[in-house]
Amino acid sequence: MIKFGTSGWRAIIADEFTFDAVRRVTAAISAWIVERAPGSQVIVGYDTRFMAEDFAAEGARVLAANQLHPLLCDRATPTPAISFAVRSKQASGAINFTASHNPPTYCGMKFSTSDGAPALPEVTQQIEQHIRAIGNKEIQISAKDQPIENLSLVDGYLNDLAAKIDLAAIANAGLRTAFDPLWGTGRGYLDKALTDAGCEVAMIHDYRDVYFGGHSPEPDAEYLHELRDKVLEGGYQLGLSTDGDADRFGILDRDGSFVTANQVIALLVDYLAESRGWRDAVARSVATTHLVDRVAAKRGIEVIETPVGFKYIGQLIDEDKVSIGGEESAGLSIRNHFPEKDGILACLLVAEMVARRGVSLKEMLEQVYSEVGRIVNGRIGVRLTPELQQGLASKLAGGAESFGGRRVVSVNRVDGAKFILEDGSWILMRPSGTEPLVRIYAEASNEQELEVLLESGREYILGR
Repeated sequence: MIKFGTSGWRAIIADEFTFDAVRRVTAAISAWIVERAPGSQVIVGYDTRFMAEDFAAEGARVLAANQLHPLLCDRATPTPAISFAVRSKQASGAINFTASHNPPTYCGMKFSTSDGAPALPEVTQQIEQHIRAIGNKEIQISAKDQPIENLSLVDGYLNDLAAKIDLAAIANAGLRTAFDPLWGTGRGYLDKALTDAGCEVAMIHDYRDVYFGGHSPEPDAEYLHELRDKVLEGGYQLGLSTDGDADRFGILDRDGSFVTANQVIALLVDYLAESRGWRDAVARSVATTHLVDRVAAKRGIEVIETPVGFKYIGQLIDEDKVSIGGEESAGLSIRNHFPEKDGILACLLVAEMVARRGVSLKEMLEQVYSEVGRIVNGRIGVRLTPELQQGLASKLAGGAESFGGRRVVSVNRVDGAKFILEDGSWILMRPSGTEPLVRIYAEASNEQELEVLLESGREYILGR
């Protein structure tokens, strides 16, 4: 059964993700759009996965057969650039053929609504109803010789970013960076923005590889060892990376150390308050570090907590209720941008911050820790057997007196079960939206306490 998760529908290519399934999902999305905006434009994009361009072309033909006007991206395109296109073209939505940071065996379809934001659950549930209604009916597609209009987004998207980033500061600082797009859609976008500004950029993995080097195109520490070597060998001030569809970011400091998304978000909350004078609320997901809260409190800024899934933060961005929003899985956007996470924007903001402050990210973090206290965080996944999966809901709905020897003082149920402990540390357990596992997040004042909390969470789920 086709079901939309946290960020669209994803499945293994040639197993569930087939041309027939693509036609049915696109027909369901078409039906949803036609009910609201018949004859309108729809952006169609794709990433660098195996046959993604072919799936996208097939989807475009289904849209055309439903009397909609598809605009098919002329190259593999970042998710945030597609969000830009929806707004700049005043389209009724976008279908992006991407599985983001998932393993190379996956492809996916992500639907964005007319505001450029990921479709909210109430929308995807309606699309799922259309899928069920379509059933095994034959799907109409336009003839292959019927021309589909192509769309180029590089210049328009980068010009939009240039109005939001202090590229002059980056150029004046003579910033030297290394960039790893992980064989994904960020190539030709982030590197172009930096080189156009006069910044030196050393590239690795800037070509298409549908296997993504044999692993997930995820800008996490375990996959950035080659970027680390590049930074150290070349003496670069920053290592930057984006995932397969460039909506997530990865950052290395000048010493090659990985700076977590949690740390980057907290630093940017502080920097944007300092450099732009932003004092409006900031948003973070329930799984994101409370270091954001401490930095925000220092600056007199309110924090809004959301469920996991950037669509909830995007909604706040779209409503101009927050100045910056971020999540620990490396999603980030800012006011007056798009209600979609943008790894290219995040990398440029970090580059601007380093350029203007003139110190390393590690030095910035130490300064923040000296002011608000040190916090460490981490997460693990617990694979679910059918038996564990069956009893998960009641377990998460239940209570617990303590974790890791620390008393539970309250439970937050914004998303999953987040147990706040007596010393201010916390542990969150929530089921994955895409896999049969439970994600366990925790935060404590040091690494040893963090490990104890994560292990106690594992034992709680396994019933030990």
